[in-house]
Amino acid sequence: MPNPQRAGPCNIVIAGNQVFAVDMGENGNRNLNLMGISAADVDGLLLTHFHSDHIDGIGPLMLFHWTRGASKAPLPVYGPEGVDQVVAGFNAAYALDDSYRIAHHGEKIVPSSGGGAEARPFSIEDETAIVLKRDGLTVTAFKVDHDPIKPAVGYRFDYKERSVCISGDAAKSENLIAACKGADIIVHDALQPNLVKEMQAAFTAADNANTAKIFGDIQDYHASPEQAAESAKAAGAQMLVLSHLVPPLPLSYLYPAFLGDAENRFDGRIIVGEDGMLFSLPPKSKVIERRNLM
Repeated sequence: MPNPQRAGPCNIVIAGNQVFAVDMGENGNRNLNLMGISAADVDGLLLTHFHSDHIDGIGPLMLFHWTRGASKAPLPVYGPEGVDQVVAGFNAAYALDDSYRIAHHGEKIVPSSGGGAEARPFSIEDETAIVLKRDGLTVTAFKVDHDPIKPAVGYRFDYKERSVCISGDAAKSENLIAACKGADIIVHDALQPNLVKEMQAAFTAADNANTAKIFGDIQDYHASPEQAAESAKAAGAQMLVLSHLVPPLPLSYLYPAFLGDAENRFDGRIIVGEDGMLFSLPPKSKVIERRNLM
């Protein structure tokens, strides 16, 4: 569902000098440029799952990670089982382009060792697994319910006594609540079933059975705003930021209809996410600062 104000799913987490992207949907790299964040500074990409809308922006990210910083190593891409296949596909698709740029610009500008991406697969034996631990930052992957899509994970970032959880695509689940206990911010996908059902009915009335079927199918593997709010309350989070909105909302006056009863189910603040929002968590405090970079 296109919306010129919104790119595909993509979040950036900055912890000190470390920069990580979680998912890279279409136009994600464009938005990094608009926000003043260089792809060359991204230390790694973490994928929650392999739906096309979460990975179709990887090509531009790995290209600019290479060319803007004269990187000598490929972009690290972390993900559960299957990430090797995804990364191999992008590398194959960009192989010719890489060769053109090396021939044109030379090894000093685009070192031949730095193009493409490198898969960093991980497995989760139980419900959570530490993906990386570096310079005070701990990134933990946790299983989420996005059936029938498996594997599917979310990520928790802990740094200097502050924490952020990013759900990926997820229905409500006890494991997400447990993994996000005490998080300052939970960034959660959200689908408003009342609005989606209206759209499904419209496609049915227009004799577009295929699209109507898809609109029916997607309702059971995303959390509603109300369910996301319940999860945030159960986890004891300070703030809930709704992201990956279904349907996308072009105007803020539609937000109340999208939120439904969510604000009555969570004591903290609920933000309907917009591209370019920046949330800052000063170390060892409870303060959440907010501004916009776009």
